[in-house]
Amino acid sequence: MDQQTIKKYNYWQWRTLIILMIGYALFYFVRKNFSIVMPALESELGLTKVQLGLFLTLHGIIYGISRFVNGLLSDRVKQKKLIMATGLLLCALVNILIGLSPQMNGLFHFMDDQGKATVGLAYFIGSLWVVNGFTQGMGYPPCGSLMAHWIKPSELATKQSIWNSSHSIGAGLVALLCGTVILKGFGYEAWQWCFFIPAILALLGCGLIYWGLKDSPESVGLPAPEEMDKEEHGKPEGAPDVRVKSSGEVFQKFLNKMVFGNPIIWVLAITNFCVYVIRFTILDWGSTFLTQYKHMSIDTASVVVAASEIVGGIIGTLLAGWATDKFFGSRAHRTCLVGLVAATLCFFLFWRMPEHLSWLSIVFIVLSSFFIYGPQALLGIAASNQATKRAAASANGVLGIFGYASTAVSGIVFGAIADKLGWNSVFEVAILFGIIGSVVIATIWRAPADGYEKGKKLLAELRRQKAEETA
Repeated sequence: MDQQTIKKYNYWQWRTLIILMIGYALFYFVRKNFSIVMPALESELGLTKVQLGLFLTLHGIIYGISRFVNGLLSDRVKQKKLIMATGLLLCALVNILIGLSPQMNGLFHFMDDQGKATVGLAYFIGSLWVVNGFTQGMGYPPCGSLMAHWIKPSELATKQSIWNSSHSIGAGLVALLCGTVILKGFGYEAWQWCFFIPAILALLGCGLIYWGLKDSPESVGLPAPEEMDKEEHGKPEGAPDVRVKSSGEVFQKFLNKMVFGNPIIWVLAITNFCVYVIRFTILDWGSTFLTQYKHMSIDTASVVVAASEIVGGIIGTLLAGWATDKFFGSRAHRTCLVGLVAATLCFFLFWRMPEHLSWLSIVFIVLSSFFIYGPQALLGIAASNQATKRAAASANGVLGIFGYASTAVSGIVFGAIADKLGWNSVFEVAILFGIIGSVVIATIWRAPADGYEKGKKLLAELRRQKAEETA
């Protein structure tokens, strides 16, 4: 392959990766701002932990369903960037409406005589947050599909882990923006600006996504990434030709076998449920339990959550992706097991650390994020490789349903447990899920790195069957 083609490919690959990182980080700006604002919503509006937990649960479940639906859609349409840009636009509009909700009091009687939220306002905010759950689900599937189309299979773990740091960048920066700049600077009464400012930034990101991305290397005159793998390394087991049309009977059978009938995908999905219980316990309730259980100030708690995301999440994700390709032969599921065990242990140590050793509590909660983001990123990468690039978004849709179904536990269940039994019981349940997930993922330790060879054989068989039927 000539150097000009390689240079052009590298330019477009990194351009795509960077824009996807910025775009997905902005999805977190108009999503994880809610978690940072929850103590303010309790204080200013009088919303309860059970109500807030219910909002988180419904948001997560709808988000998981949306990721599955949009995953199927992203595997079938060419305009993947349009799905992502539209989703971010709608998320921004939802955030603006939530911020404006107190000003609608004259129309809907949202506030009582004491200036607290009525049931009507709780329903209104909760309903909007459910809508945000669906529109948020338009972000990940196009990203997963675009990366599988732009990145060589032999490099997917490393480079998708770089992209995955956008989760932590977005969540960390919005925690700093909302917790440290807005709430610390202006008090809880400024909570509305924690929705307005992220929404404005998200609106700017819509244009970057739509005009900055291309949907495939072929659209700019470049070969498919697995073809480049073949030319550079011969024809390795992980990169044979797997070309499936985006619609029709052959694709559906391919999808059924490589995704819905693939036991490895289901093991990854169940593990994803357990991983997300721990991840969302830290991310969604972190500001709350750090202030209420560890008795930190809101600005300190926000900085700790931001550090967990930016320092723990980014470095942990990048090292996990690098270690997967370097030491585990691109077997992402093996790195996931190591990361989940370590994250569960660190979360246990955070919980049991005496209150006067607050600095050690901070260290262990950051380390828990450091280790949990490896599995969080790599389970999706493993699913992409097992399902191959043509069914990557669908496979990640399955993982998405399981991952965000976990909010039924980390959301309303943990909110109710915290109200009734206290935070100790919440931590016990979260750690139990970490143990269960570790056992489940250990069952596929010997699984291959990817499903490309399996997909190639399956496709040949499907084509043979199709030819016999039409003969």
